[in-house]
Amino acid sequence: MQTRGRGPSRGRGRNKAKSRSADSNHGASDARKVAKFCFCISAIYIAYNFQGRIQEKLSTTTGIEKQRFDNLTFLNLAQCFACFIWSFLVLKIWPGEAGPKAPISVYWACSISNTIGPACGMLALKYIGHPAQVLSKSSKMIPVMLIGAVVYGVPYSRQEYLCTFTVAAGMTLFALQSSSKRGIFAGPKALFGYALCLLDLGLDGYTNASQDALTTRYRKVDAWHLMMGTNLWSAAYTALFMFLVPGGGGYDAVRFYMHHPDAALDVLMFCFCGAIGQYFIFLTISRYGALTNATITSTRKVVTILMSSIWNGSPLSAQQWGGVVLVFAGLSYQIWCQYKNKKACKAAKLVRSASPARFRGSKTRRKCK
Repeated sequence: MQTRGRGPSRGRGRNKAKSRSADSNHGASDARKVAKFCFCISAIYIAYNFQGRIQEKLSTTTGIEKQRFDNLTFLNLAQCFACFIWSFLVLKIWPGEAGPKAPISVYWACSISNTIGPACGMLALKYIGHPAQVLSKSSKMIPVMLIGAVVYGVPYSRQEYLCTFTVAAGMTLFALQSSSKRGIFAGPKALFGYALCLLDLGLDGYTNASQDALTTRYRKVDAWHLMMGTNLWSAAYTALFMFLVPGGGGYDAVRFYMHHPDAALDVLMFCFCGAIGQYFIFLTISRYGALTNATITSTRKVVTILMSSIWNGSPLSAQQWGGVVLVFAGLSYQIWCQYKNKKACKAAKLVRSASPARFRGSKTRRKCK
């Protein structure tokens, strides 16, 4: 009798041990996901901060004669070409998972907006100052969300809308204080500059939402595929404009670098930083979505200025601290909402395995495909 009684108790003990092991594995998996996400954020911040410094160096003085290089569109062309070559070689060496991939032709539309948008942003700097441009881009997440919802039918929740508008409000408050100190809002051509920034925002939102839709439609598309397809078309569009359209500036850029070969190393470093940043941006889009990527890239300026303030001991104003609090409150709430959504998706997958008909009628079906 005693021998018979040991069986169930041993079974319950084994089940408890398996449950504890599963919980520990689940916790380790969550920790790895958080570490990967933080690594993506750090890589994007570092790569584009270094690229900004190199661009500033190239656009101010170059070479012994200290001439200024004004045609920054050529840097975009060089970056697109370098990113395409890098991603093409990586996919040839490591093709990834077998299965149908998105045809290269589907990238043409998002590449048009990806090409025109940054060009509008650079052109806007001729009419407004850089801090004013940062202010206009502080609501970058809003067009991404609106275009994703209206054009592609992405089902954003009320919590996600609240997070987005909270972060955008904090960014606006922070950038407004930084820009107003320099007094660059007024100007005879400022309205045209802000119109270009608005166009840049809309095109950037379309680009991110389109790339997000591609990763949803084609499950085998990863960061390298997005990088290769987008940069191939963007390089083609930019080259056609620079070398075939009168006043495109392609031949002037070539002559400049022929007279200043020492600038080639700076261009190479600019392309390297851009390639690193682009890869982690596309990795973020493919794994976490376009809205998360837009939030990361939008808040980069706030984090950079905040870290610089702490490091150099220069205090922020009360308005800037208010913006920082709003930004991190919105980000924290967004992370918490994503954690809750993942738990809901896991529960929905269990429901799908047990009762497919019940899963088809659930609210989480579209988010947990």
